[in-house]
Amino acid sequence: MLLADDEHLIRGALAALLGLEDDLEVVAEAASGPEAIAMARVHRPDVAVLDLQMPGADGVRVATSLRAELPSCQTMIVTGHGRPGHLKRALAAGVRGFVPKTVSAQRLAEIIRSVHAGNRYVDPELAADAISAGDSPLTARETEVLELAADGAPVAEIARRASLSPGTVRNYLSSAVSKLGAENRHTAVRLARERGWV
Repeated sequence: MLLADDEHLIRGALAALLGLEDDLEVVAEAASGPEAIAMARVHRPDVAVLDLQMPGADGVRVATSLRAELPSCQTMIVTGHGRPGHLKRALAAGVRGFVPKTVSAQRLAEIIRSVHAGNRYVDPELAADAISAGDSPLTARETEVLELAADGAPVAEIARRASLSPGTVRNYLSSAVSKLGAENRHTAVRLARERGWV
């Protein structure tokens, strides 16, 4: 399996604990999304255990890439930030397991085996939260523009990166702010992040 987590201590501890299992072998470790994809290409793991929030590309983006490039590799997300929107994005990307970081190493090993066998595992609490939260009211373009606005980029920069006109970017931002009941785009980004929609 491949382990990807940008926190070295957590990744190392997890690798050590899972290494104690007779039937599980960690063939590669990665500290970022792009590194996880590169390692998966080289080592071709059966299962990729991915942190949700990593530099370069989050776990869902990595899972999407792996699904396209290595369809035999099952993917799992292990996260300390289990927002409802994250779970929905992960399932849409073909992720087979969605687990909080509070799970024990022994339970994680069981879930990895189950996912490897072709089963799906979603933490019951995270699933209940996702069901009660409902779907994002944002369109794909509004979500994209909000994501680009998240680091405080000016409208002209967002327009360039999204290949849109500045006026269109303002319209999408205004619509997202309105749909989320926020007073400005910064609050809209915060609200969308809290719900896992961006």
